[in-house]
Amino acid sequence: MLLGCIGDDFTGSGDLGNTLAKAGMRAVQYVGVPDGPAAPHVEAGIVALKSRSLPVAEAVAQSRAALDWLRAQGCTQYLFKYCSTFDSTREGNIGPVAEALADALDATRVIVCPAFPATGRSVYLGHLFVQDRLLNESGMQHHPLTPMTDPDIRRWLGHQVRGSVGHVAAAVVGQGAEAVRTALDAEHAKGHRLIVADAITDADLVTLGQGAADLPLITGGSGIAMGLPENFRARGLLSGSAAAWRGQAGPVVALSGSCSAATRDQVARHAARHPAHEIKAGALMAGEIDAEALADWAMAQDGIPLLYSSADPDAVRRAQNRFGTAQIATRIEALFATLARTLVARGVTRLISAGGETSGAVVEGLRLAQLEIGPEIAPGVPMMRAGDALVVALKSGNFGGPEFFTDAARMMEAPQ
Repeated sequence: MLLGCIGDDFTGSGDLGNTLAKAGMRAVQYVGVPDGPAAPHVEAGIVALKSRSLPVAEAVAQSRAALDWLRAQGCTQYLFKYCSTFDSTREGNIGPVAEALADALDATRVIVCPAFPATGRSVYLGHLFVQDRLLNESGMQHHPLTPMTDPDIRRWLGHQVRGSVGHVAAAVVGQGAEAVRTALDAEHAKGHRLIVADAITDADLVTLGQGAADLPLITGGSGIAMGLPENFRARGLLSGSAAAWRGQAGPVVALSGSCSAATRDQVARHAARHPAHEIKAGALMAGEIDAEALADWAMAQDGIPLLYSSADPDAVRRAQNRFGTAQIATRIEALFATLARTLVARGVTRLISAGGETSGAVVEGLRLAQLEIGPEIAPGVPMMRAGDALVVALKSGNFGGPEFFTDAARMMEAPQ
């Protein structure tokens, strides 16, 4: 294994696997820290954790355990992957985990770059934009678990870490990899270890990857990995062969727990033409919703049935105020975990999941150990084979086109 990656959620880890596989690395996503060694053909191993919303100490401990396993596989470089909207609270977990990994690897220059231009995320002047909006005006300020109220990544990260935060400006990145390396050295000389790097285009991300060729640790969204495979290829370390992919016939069901604007639009469009059943927080908390009954409903439908708890921000806030944020999240995730397990036991062979927490619950509910990264459905969302007769698509809330559920179902069935 060459590149060892740690993801703070399951959908984001799949997003990273998609980026690496497209660039020619044989990538496998592991669900949690594996018990045994990786297969010898794996070039990029991604340990997917569900640590984004954990208490800081627990997130750090899990990430260190993942690092220890990856180091034992012989990796020469490591990547800490988080969301391209830098999902975190004022306390963490991105900063504390990044510092802990840097401590363990003795990393003195650590790039921080959540940019992902293909989905409209860019970093300029240290500020994170979503399309043409600052992060705190993009809808992310309403996220139920990690509301992002400050677009200045340097300042937000500064709340989370012991040390100070540096910056490499877009004008420097535009001058090439050598200029990036010089700027990183200059920021290190000022006492900065975590260094926010601007990136507006894919070319900027490739340049940052080239500039990071000799760094032990990089952090960012999946886009920061775009330039890394070429570094290994230039050293003659990649096999150059990709694993074959096959489609999967059989029943399909979509699950959605994301409350992002993009997913709510996808849900509304899908519900207009396909069977859709809403899971309401009040009914769930009152014990009126049963996973077996929901599975019965889904299996009786034609087309692509959708079970969803996605709601607008006002409805989410009302439910949180009434029942408690943690209590609702726990109950919804438990329901989706049971649903996924029940649906697959009933013969579902294609399972689509929208939302990071939802997808984490689905993966845990199915007790999956590893996922083979397949072709891309949409930027940041690959198909993944979870067994001989099961293919899954795990989507972050804001990813995918308007007809994502239909597109995913069709592509998961078709041979590539």
